[in-house]
Amino acid sequence: MRGLTPLPLRRALGEPLLLLAALGAVLLATTALAGLAGYAVSATDAGVRRTLGTVPAGTAATVVTAPVRGGSFPATDRAVRAQAAATYTGLPVEVTLSAQSDSYAMPGQERRKRPELLRFGVHRGLREHARLVRGSWPAAGRDGTAAGRGGTVEAAVTGAVASATGFSAGDVITVEGRLDHRRVRVRITGVFELDDPYSDRWDGEPLLTRGSEVGDYVTHGPLMVPEETFVARFAPGVTARWLVVPDLRPVPRERLLPLAAGAGRFQEALRARPGCEDCSTATRLPDRLTRLATATLVARSTMLVPVLELLLLAAYALVLTARLLADHRRMETALLRSRGAGTRWLALAAAGEALLVTLPCAVVAPLLAPWLLRAAGALTGADVRPGPEAGPVIHTVSAAVALGCAVLLTLPALRGARRTYVADQAARGRGERYGAAQRAGADLALLGVAALAVWQLRRYGSTVTATAGGGLGIDPLIVAGPAAALLCGGLLALRVIPPVSRVAERITARRTGLAPALGTWQVSRRPARRSGPALLLTMAVAVGVVSVATVATWRASQRDQAGHLAGADLRVASPPNGVALGPLGRAAAYRALPGVVSLSPAYRAGSDLAGEEVTLLAVDAADLPGMLRLRPDLSADPVAALAARLAAARPDLPGLPIPGRPERLTLRTRLTVDDPALADEYGAVPLTLVIADAEGVRHPVRVVLGPGESRPTADLSALRGRAGRLAYPLTVAAIVLDVPLPATGSGLELAVERIETDAGTAVTPPPGTRLAHGAATGYAAERRYDTGRGLFAIGFDAPAPRDPYDALAPQRVTFVPVRAAVPDAGLFTAEGSPQGPFLGPLPVVVTADLAAGRNLTTGSRATVTLDRRPTLITVAGIVAKVPGTPPDRPAVLVDWRTMQSWDLLAHRAPRPPAEWWLGTGGADTSAAAAELGRHREWDVTVVDLSSLARGLRDDPLAAGLQGALVLGFLAALVFAALGFAVDAAVTLRERAAEFAVLRALGMGFRQVLGLLLVEQAFLIGLSLAAGAAVALAVAALVVPHLVLTGQATAVTPEVTLEIPPLPALALLAGVAALLLVIVAGLAGALRRGAGRAPLIGEDR
Repeated sequence: MRGLTPLPLRRALGEPLLLLAALGAVLLATTALAGLAGYAVSATDAGVRRTLGTVPAGTAATVVTAPVRGGSFPATDRAVRAQAAATYTGLPVEVTLSAQSDSYAMPGQERRKRPELLRFGVHRGLREHARLVRGSWPAAGRDGTAAGRGGTVEAAVTGAVASATGFSAGDVITVEGRLDHRRVRVRITGVFELDDPYSDRWDGEPLLTRGSEVGDYVTHGPLMVPEETFVARFAPGVTARWLVVPDLRPVPRERLLPLAAGAGRFQEALRARPGCEDCSTATRLPDRLTRLATATLVARSTMLVPVLELLLLAAYALVLTARLLADHRRMETALLRSRGAGTRWLALAAAGEALLVTLPCAVVAPLLAPWLLRAAGALTGADVRPGPEAGPVIHTVSAAVALGCAVLLTLPALRGARRTYVADQAARGRGERYGAAQRAGADLALLGVAALAVWQLRRYGSTVTATAGGGLGIDPLIVAGPAAALLCGGLLALRVIPPVSRVAERITARRTGLAPALGTWQVSRRPARRSGPALLLTMAVAVGVVSVATVATWRASQRDQAGHLAGADLRVASPPNGVALGPLGRAAAYRALPGVVSLSPAYRAGSDLAGEEVTLLAVDAADLPGMLRLRPDLSADPVAALAARLAAARPDLPGLPIPGRPERLTLRTRLTVDDPALADEYGAVPLTLVIADAEGVRHPVRVVLGPGESRPTADLSALRGRAGRLAYPLTVAAIVLDVPLPATGSGLELAVERIETDAGTAVTPPPGTRLAHGAATGYAAERRYDTGRGLFAIGFDAPAPRDPYDALAPQRVTFVPVRAAVPDAGLFTAEGSPQGPFLGPLPVVVTADLAAGRNLTTGSRATVTLDRRPTLITVAGIVAKVPGTPPDRPAVLVDWRTMQSWDLLAHRAPRPPAEWWLGTGGADTSAAAAELGRHREWDVTVVDLSSLARGLRDDPLAAGLQGALVLGFLAALVFAALGFAVDAAVTLRERAAEFAVLRALGMGFRQVLGLLLVEQAFLIGLSLAAGAAVALAVAALVVPHLVLTGQATAVTPEVTLEIPPLPALALLAGVAALLLVIVAGLAGALRRGAGRAPLIGEDR
């Protein structure tokens, strides 16, 4: 045993080429696999950090509400704070208290029926997030009173409140409670502004951020008072609100589910604390954390796919190298056995030699793996850095892989150690022959496993499935499915080598060239000898092409997802009646944004179609072709055709053009009441002008008419807002009269004699048009209608008398300009009835699931309930999904202008556009998005296609597979090149004597080189073709199901396989060129060693 220790070293030095090849293979395997394992950990951790760092405060927050009673408030406050600290142990937590009082009447308006109202409020931490403009912050207990009890209350107001109410610092006012009529004396101590009124911190505080709210009453405030003052003076009977917001950035991946469980039990635990028995909570955090944990698990399991593929390649490359080494040492092994070396001794020697190769790799690989990890992050553009969590994983995987490599290097030596030299030579001569049934059985077994794994992947849609315990876990069969499919395809491709080589031999045998004939004969004579490198090369090429396909599919899917989420290049959502931009002030502001070439108002709402909940989306059809981000394969018809069909049924309603660019309109009207004693019942008759701008946005402007002659003014400038501009030219789309229906009424006549602009120009119907009219109800019978005097004059009989408590809404009469030939009959739509013949069927584009459920086809007509009213529709097109709508709900797309006209003829108010879709013609949207971001006072929410695409691309959870594939493919290529080079070098060495004999028989070196090139080119070409074919099959079956969203959910729209031809062909050409360069290098070495050829291989 004394000679055992140096023997591995002596044997290694005796075969430096093969041992160096084994060392390279082991080092590559340990480094690549450890790097991939570390990458999976780092990518998921980076994804968790990125996701948690961008969770909106409204999602992370837990909202606690509780009734406030003066004595119980401190205990409730302590309970909320204690529970927040207990639930989010170790995390920074901010607990913010806010509350608002009951309503108080504005000073001097106490006796009004509808006074403007004030509210008092408190917000803990307000001073840290606001700045004083004038005056000072309020203090409790001034004027010698404790907490303002019974004395003057100090309060501060925002600048918006000061502007709306006229309050200023130093004012003293007295207000009266609307419920208890208690009077409170208030001193305004200061005026402040919020640092960032659009911050998530102020979610749920619209009155504080805006200063005023308009509903049934106009409410101003809140007047912010100290916490002690609020509890003492305003707390009883109100509800306080605590906002518990944890800082989730430090949360590690393994704490996601425990934290979700704790947040889900927040209310139960809080109510168990004294003082919080009536507390209620609301939070979306548990669901968000649970989905993130699931996404993390799916992402890590998906990144195991290239790990297993690489593991399979590494194992096969090592087995191939070990077999070559064992074959090369068969004489040495036989001599050792003849001198008494037993199997155990030879196993220990082989194990020592294997450890001599693998132990240095186990030490070096953890040092190299982080560099691979950084390289993968750089190649994919993902923010993936090796964190402290990846260190133990990298070291563990390195050690495990090194140990496995040692076993693989030892096994072929043990197999050969049990044979005598004669038995070994006999087996070598006849080859390892198995029956066709054995080979077919093994192939079918592997094919069955691969088919089952791929079927499960396609069925479940991910590598994670439900476990027996009800949770989620990684399914090893599904994860191993792609690797098994590649191996199965590679083995099946090997079966093609013998028949193809025989066919090639017959073809070349008929030709005059010697090298091709000898080369193909050599391959066909010993096809099994080529199976090892052929399989390795086939699988490496297949891994490469699948990686290219997966990366291309993933990137295309990110673009498709971004397009579906955005709907257009830019989608801007905002309140329709904003302060800075009014209802008709947005179009011009948005059209002036840099890069915007088209825009359309849009209406979105939950609706119903034939009893099924749908998303109703209305966009201007004329702008759809250059704006809608619909992937071509999602519709049988192009977007231009869909848009033309949607716009085909637009009603021809010309409107009353408003000349010039006026800012107000003045009406001249005359209201005559038949019974003067009832004139008070008609003292405020509302008349509404429906004003439309150049983009088709309509907004009602209401004026009030009284008996006799009236000259009301419609203020158009108010429609633009503080910072907006009107999109001229304007039109009066309709005039709406609401005729009062008192219990005891009178007949009346109303004449609208003239509408003129501030420049004195009259608004008149265009030539060839007239004002048609229709009433929504018939409670007051129409007795005459005349358009000969002014615009129109209309008269009604007195409504039938009724009980005073039987109130009726005013009778609405709509006046619409139409072409002179259009009759009134069939023009307007009665409540509860389908549209008349003037409108015809409404063109709609519906999603495929909705069409299938209702048996709708393109061009079909049906009367359905749409938006809660019977509607005759015609299907203009069917699409898989409508961009810009939720993927989990059917959608209906209609033309914006058509829908507006339909509402008008159904006596409905115009629908306000809550969204605007902007098109940049495919150009960069960053400039327009940046300009929108600079105008925070516009109060807009921007969905930017470019930003969405970047966010999806840079999400480490979704992009992790891309980096793993890049690493796996590069390692696979190196494995294939290394295995091919080693096999070719050993082959040349073994056949050196054969080549020398051929040279001696008169065969020139060029012919010998041609023979070598034919053999290797045959192997390379067949392997490349087989690898490409296997990759195409596996990619079609597997790749679309490996691409998921960052939340590990199915992608919308559905993933389509992308195999870019140029990169794939470049990959194949690059691999072929690399291998041919290796062959050329070995051929040069063969020529240089031609003189030693007779001495090489004589041991055989």
